[in-house]
Amino acid sequence: MSTETDAPSPPETDWDKAHDSAEFKELRSRLRRFVFPVSALFLGWYLLYVLLADYAHGFMSTKLFGNINVGLVFGLLQFVSTFLITGLYVRYANKKLDPIAEKIRTDIERETK
Repeated sequence: MSTETDAPSPPETDWDKAHDSAEFKELRSRLRRFVFPVSALFLGWYLLYVLLADYAHGFMSTKLFGNINVGLVFGLLQFVSTFLITGLYVRYANKKLDPIAEKIRTDIERETK
């Protein structure tokens, strides 16, 4: 009969070494180069929407066709921009982040064997 303590423990990983590696620093730098500007742009876009909704009632209630007004279109564009950012991030991650992350993972696994 075996207990949990009988199982061999996995080899220890030197996380400080992995964190200090050039690859990890490059990964973090590439992530920040995408996330910070895109987040700032999106938050600015959202703030514009909120400010227009609060202070530009006449503009936001301008009818475009039928019961569709500028405010509704801007609100729907918030969703569109969210999906667009998600798609851009996935493409960026696949090209720029995932290869480095895979190399880091491979290096860590090789060291722990």
